[in-house]
Formats: sequence, structure tokens, C-alpha cells
Amino acid sequence: MKSEDTVPSAAGADITIAIDRCLAVITLQRVRALNALTASMRTEIAAAVPGFAREPQVYAVLLQSTSPRAFSAGSDVREIVQLAQRSRAEARAAFADEYRMNWLLECFSKPTISLIDGMVMGGGVGISGFNTHRVAGEAYSWAMPETMIGLFPDVGAAHALSRLGPEGQYLALTGRSIGRADAFRLGLASHCIAAQHFPRIAEDLALANTVDPLLDGLHEDPGTGELEAYADVIALAFSACCVEDIVSRLDAVQGAKRAWAQQVVADLRKRSPLSLKVTHRHLKEAAALDIQRTLIADYRLACRFLEGHDFYEGVRASIIDKDGAPAWSPASLAAVTADQVDRYFVPLPASEELVLPSREDMQKARV
Repeated sequence: MKSEDTVPSAAGADITIAIDRCLAVITLQRVRALNALTASMRTEIAAAVPGFAREPQVYAVLLQSTSPRAFSAGSDVREIVQLAQRSRAEARAAFADEYRMNWLLECFSKPTISLIDGMVMGGGVGISGFNTHRVAGEAYSWAMPETMIGLFPDVGAAHALSRLGPEGQYLALTGRSIGRADAFRLGLASHCIAAQHFPRIAEDLALANTVDPLLDGLHEDPGTGELEAYADVIALAFSACCVEDIVSRLDAVQGAKRAWAQQVVADLRKRSPLSLKVTHRHLKEAAALDIQRTLIADYRLACRFLEGHDFYEGVRASIIDKDGAPAWSPASLAAVTADQVDRYFVPLPASEELVLPSREDMQKARV
């Protein structure tokens, strides 16, 4: 397929996928929705990637966005809610398909490069976080804000976050965004390169120029991240054994950093209490899991959230009605019992669990 043979997705102009000389290019262009990923967009990506692996002329895969504001603001959770309202099974299938796509990208055998200038959240992290190279432009902003909508950081993100210690818990629980300096320091971004160089990167990759020297040569020092000033507070508070203790430790902060700590407490009190406790435990358990098992655990949790209340209420308050006043159930951390949290982690019936091929089998299939 030549560069001019760009193939639009079934969704119309939401995504285009093409091969330009030695480079396969996936372009997100659902600009009005900040590239929130629909099921059809994810299907297009999942269908194309194995072909890229088998195509001899393809050296690398590039993911990019035409939006000046976002790489991808996440998965289209409004669509998930609409599916669930029609059929719980369809919503479960949508989550399963997304996690299969994440695993496909993780097992992909060629260089994958995301050019990110703007926000990358949720499902956007899912299609870029497993890439071999994650390039951050000046406007880069990373977040997993799922506790704000009564969900949890999914798409395998718990695998990376669990390995960041207290800072990972901070990002997962608060859903706060970070810029490229913090993301680079934490390993969430691999390179910091001015967005003006993105076209050059695409052109050089299309000519099969080696990716590492290319990106290393353009990388620039992002400076000091905003989180570094609060590293001691985050380390103390977010290493606590439970969410209630995290809040207590933040409340106890005095001095110049108290105002910041109180802002974090205020944010946590706006999140779903159940989501916070499930997320905290998920990250602790994911520290001992590989990516495959993390995605399987993600699916189990997603199915439980589809059976509950807070996900629908969070989407209603944040995205549908936009009143910013979710009625969480339970309404407080104290009201969330250990038994309630435990139920989210109980295995599904064997026939309903997400099954992912082994990495070895994926490689044998040349993906």
C-alpha cells in the first residue's frame, strides 16, 4: 500500500491508517471529541497491526493525532455506558476487545512510536503506553483520571504505575495530570521533542532511518517536573497501607506544602470512594503481575464496575449532565467495606474470564 492509499475507517474521518514507504501510520482525527477512542477506532487499529508485522516493507509504526489539543482523551466512556444500558454483555465485550488490543500492541514485534503533543489519558495511554517509543511535545499532559468517573485505571496502566511506588499511587488515585518533565523522569515518556520536529520524525522513519539515533538526537532536556517539589509529601502519604491513611497523612502536612496537600485531599474527596479503594488494592497486586495478567485483572474489575453504580453515575456527572455532582455509593471511604472491595477481585466464572494468548503464541502468529 502506498502513502496515497490511505484507508479511512468505517467510522468515517475518525481515524486513517496507511503505509508510507517504510512507515505504517495510524492517525487519530476525531478532533471534536479530543480523539476519544470509539469501538470502531479500536477495531481498525487491532485489525491493522498484525498486517504491519507481516508486511516486509514496514520498518515501524507511527501513531499521531491531528488535534492540537489531544493525542487521545481516552476511550469513549459515553459509548460504553450506552452499550451497557442496551446489553451488559456488549459492554463487557467492548472492554475485552480493548484489552486484547492493548496486549496486541504490547506483543507487537516492530518499533512503535507515538507522537504526543497535548493530553493523553485513559484509552489513549492504552494505545501509546506499550509503544517502544513515546515522544512528548511541549504541550504533553498525561493522566489516568478514572477514579473521577467511578472506574479504575485500566488498559494495563496499573502495571507501570505499580512500579512507580508512591508516585504511581498518587497518579492512579488522584487522576491528576503531569507534564512531560515528570512523565520523562518516571519513564512514561521516552523522549521529549518539540512538536515542530514531528513531521521530520515521520519523514525520516518513512525512509527507514533507525529510530533510536533519530529520537535521541532530537531529545531535549524537559527541565524539572512539578511533582519533584512535593516528592517527600507524596512518598510519605501515598506509601500508606490504605486510602484513609493516605488522606490522614496529607491532612497532617504542615508548612509551605500544606496548601498543596490540602488541594490533593480535596481532589480525593471528589473521587468515588469505592474506586479509590479498588484502585489502591489493584496497584498493590499489580506489582506482582506481568502485563498479560494485569490486563486479565483489569477485565475482571471492569466487569464488576459494570455491575455496580458508580461508573454510570460518574459518567453522568462528568460527561452527560456535566453537573459535577456525582452521588457516589457508598458515599464515603468509611462506608466502603472490605467485603465490598473483595467482591471486585473475585475471579469470574472460568468461561467468562478474559483469555489472552501467551507472548510466545503471539510472536509465533507474527504480531
